[in-house]
Amino acid sequence: MASAAFFDLDKTIIATSSTLALGRTFYDSGLISRGTVMKGAYARLTYHLGRVDEERMARLRDGMARMITGWDVEHVNEIVGEAFRDLIDPLVYDEAAVLIEEHQAAGRPVVIVSSSGEEVVGPIGELLGADHVIATRMAVVDGRYTGELEFYSFGPHKATAIRELAAERGWTLADCYAYSDSATDVPMLEAVGHPYAVNPDRGLRREAMARGWPVLRFRHPVPLRTRVGRSSRPVALGVAGAAVVAAAARWGYAHRSSSRVWSRRAG
Repeated sequence: MASAAFFDLDKTIIATSSTLALGRTFYDSGLISRGTVMKGAYARLTYHLGRVDEERMARLRDGMARMITGWDVEHVNEIVGEAFRDLIDPLVYDEAAVLIEEHQAAGRPVVIVSSSGEEVVGPIGELLGADHVIATRMAVVDGRYTGELEFYSFGPHKATAIRELAAERGWTLADCYAYSDSATDVPMLEAVGHPYAVNPDRGLRREAMARGWPVLRFRHPVPLRTRVGRSSRPVALGVAGAAVVAAAARWGYAHRSSSRVWSRRAG
């Protein structure tokens, strides 16, 4: 196909932050304190209410980066892999799943583009049958997270990664679709010919009204495993999205301009 459909993840495909939802798991495993869990709960509340500014999230991002430095990747994979599907699977919007199916039925590749970590976004993409994901990548040295970001899939960097993937695959961006809830994704939306604002925050709502972009309302989270009528196999995850990227989910700055695209290949 000469076109594709690009979907933001948090509050577009799923009804929460894919990474902030994992805070309790880390507390139960002894990786973080009760105080950190409370801070994460507050961050999650303000995230849902759209009351978080760039400065506050930048402070939270930096604090989380310091906290996870040195965490063992394999150990965290084991902890999060057991809890991930119970936390994320029930939060998928039925309306988003229908849209994804419609694009796939039309032969249009589906790409999830998220500022969350690739360890989190990749398995979600697999659950949804996405063809590719574009996500944030954390640096790892000797099997441990360094606290540094190699690529932050945020703002204009999402748009850059989309253009690169489209050029690689031969997609015509004027024929492509994009869906997001956040004003930070305006560069991604304006990169395609068919942009849609989904459950938009105030900034994106104003932008959509000014540009005449359609606004969609997704309101029905459902368990994906029951919706698609198949059981889900266990997956192993990392902490890239579950800590630092949770803090930086929608506000912050990219540390490098390089990007990495995860691709699911059939067969």
